[in-house]
Amino acid sequence: MKPATALTDGIHREHFDCEYARMRPERSAQKWIAWGPLVTLPIVALAFRSSVTPWALMWLLAVTIFAGCKWQTWWSAFAMAQRVPNWRRSAAYLLLWPGMDPKPFFAPVRDRRCVQPYESLVALTKLILGVTFVVISKSTLLTGYSLTAGWVGMIGLILILHFGALQLVALGWQRVGISVEPIMNRPLASISLSDLWGKRWNRGFRTLVHKLIFRPVQRHYGPVAATLATFLASGLIHDFVISVPARAGYGLPTAYFLIQGFGVVVERSRIGAALGLGNGLRGRVWFAFIAATPLPLLFHAWFVMRVMLPFLHAI
Repeated sequence: MKPATALTDGIHREHFDCEYARMRPERSAQKWIAWGPLVTLPIVALAFRSSVTPWALMWLLAVTIFAGCKWQTWWSAFAMAQRVPNWRRSAAYLLLWPGMDPKPFFAPVRDRRCVQPYESLVALTKLILGVTFVVISKSTLLTGYSLTAGWVGMIGLILILHFGALQLVALGWQRVGISVEPIMNRPLASISLSDLWGKRWNRGFRTLVHKLIFRPVQRHYGPVAATLATFLASGLIHDFVISVPARAGYGLPTAYFLIQGFGVVVERSRIGAALGLGNGLRGRVWFAFIAATPLPLLFHAWFVMRVMLPFLHAI
C-alpha cells in the first residue's frame, strides 16, 4: 500500500506543481498590468523634465501618479478578482471621482441622499474664497512679497480643489445614490493628530496607503512600524511631486511626514495617553502644533519660488 500511496502523492504533487507553474505567469501578468501604469507613467513624465516648465512637470507627475493609483485600485478590485464591472460605472470611478475606493461605484444604488442646500453653499463659498486667495496672491506678486504670495496662492488652490470642487463632486454623487465620502472631512475639527491623518485629511489617499502599506506591514512588524512606513511612503511621493520639479529641497517633504508619523506614534503611546494627546484641548493643540509648525518643510521655499509662483503667474 505504501508504494501506491507514494505514487498517488507523487502524481498529486506533480499535478499541483503543473497548475502552480501555469498560474504563476498569469498572476505575474495580472500584477504587472495592475502596477505597470503606476511605475511607468511617472517615468514617462520625467522624460519631459527638460522640455516643460517646473510647474507643468509638477502637474504631470501628480496626474500620472494619481492615474496609476486609480488604475491599480480598479484593476485589483475587478479584473484580478475575475469580475466584469459595468463600463459606465468604471468610467465614472476612473474619470469622475478622486477617491481610491471603487466599491461605492459598483455597489447597488441606494436611496438618493437629500443633500441640504447649505452643504452646497458651504462648498461653493470655499471655492469662491479660494479663487479670491489666488487673485490676491497674483496681485501681491507685484508688491515683491513673493514667498507670502506663493503661500496665499497655495492656500487658495487647496480651497478651490480639495474643499470646494471635490466637495461639490461628492455631493453630486450622493444625490444620485452613489455613497461616496468627501475627500476632506472638516480637518480643522480634528481632536488629535491621528484623527487628522486617519479620518479627515485626503481620505482617498489614506484609503490607498492603508490598504497597500499599513495593513501588510502591520501584519509582520506591528502598528508602530506600519505607521512610520505609511508616512514614509507619503513623504517620498510628495518629495517626488514637490522637490523634483523644484530641483531642490530633496528630503524635506519626507522629513515633514516622518515628523507626522512620529507624532502619531507618540500620541498613541503610554506617555501620549498619560498626557492626554489623543483628545480634548491637549489633543487639538498637539495636532495643530505638529501638523502646522513644520509645514515649511513640506512646501519649502524652493518649491514656492520655482514652481508655485510661476504657476500663479501663468493662470
